[in-house]
Amino acid sequence: MSIGFDEWSREIRRLAADRRAVVLAHNYQVPWIQDVADFVGDSLALSRQAAETDADTIVFCGVHFMAETAKILSPDKTVLLPDLGAGCSLAASITAEDVRAWKAGHPGAVVVAYVNTSADVKAESDICCTSSNAVEVVRSIPEDREILFLPDMFLGAHVERQTGRKLDVWMGECHVHAGISPQDLQARVAAEPDAEILVHPECGCSTATIWLMDEGMLPAERTKILSTGGMVKEAQRSSAEKFLVATETGILHQLRKGSPGKVFEPINELAVCQYMKTITPEKLLRSLREGVFEITVPEDVRVRAARSVERMIAISPDTVAVP
Repeated sequence: MSIGFDEWSREIRRLAADRRAVVLAHNYQVPWIQDVADFVGDSLALSRQAAETDADTIVFCGVHFMAETAKILSPDKTVLLPDLGAGCSLAASITAEDVRAWKAGHPGAVVVAYVNTSADVKAESDICCTSSNAVEVVRSIPEDREILFLPDMFLGAHVERQTGRKLDVWMGECHVHAGISPQDLQARVAAEPDAEILVHPECGCSTATIWLMDEGMLPAERTKILSTGGMVKEAQRSSAEKFLVATETGILHQLRKGSPGKVFEPINELAVCQYMKTITPEKLLRSLREGVFEITVPEDVRVRAARSVERMIAISPDTVAVP
């Protein structure tokens, strides 16, 4: 950028006001975008907050499935994504056709879809879940029902271990989280005996984390498996002064802002999502100036996807509100 943050942010706020737009930024966005956004957080929480505003337009600085979720929850608002190349390796690991074929081979099974999926996949599912309520959602399903859990294999394994239930788990993964290994975790924890450990349940190290805690090889009292939003709250609540963080490194900006004076270091400093980082300050400026790129969801798909979210709400009513 040829201009500084102050000038750029003033122009963003002016354009947002002219367009009656609310700007949302996921925790993995670059710091400039996080700092100018109206709301920063987890994808579903952001969509909830946007639905509750009187804005005409939602500009979602995240990835494609997140903008679709915002449209599902706010059908009467215009939803913009500053870069159509902002995809997701996890969401791309399964299609609606895949879900239909999987269900055909498991008649009577309940399909549980992580929110990190496309609108089409949500529409083919019975109930959605987030990383923070996936255990609660699965526990709500009668034990005599088979469960197809998609698409994240690490989150699925985490849920299996927490609930004691055997799930049929789709073998999808987030390429960034898969790259954070148990070896990375053990080495950093051994070198930092006083630090609190924050681990996202999508991480390749998450199931190993639970096993290592069960075996007494990791300090259970200072190891927390949390969503990104949960990490921010835990850091603010905790008396610890240093934290080791196992998720995409963009979260470090929110952690440091929310808990100044505390130290946050990544388990793997190379855990950077190239899709999240396709959204740049320049592209956000263009999105507000030109109204690009609009995200739409066919109404029949939107209604079916919304039902899957509504079923989750019946179990976790604080998660999100669907209009």
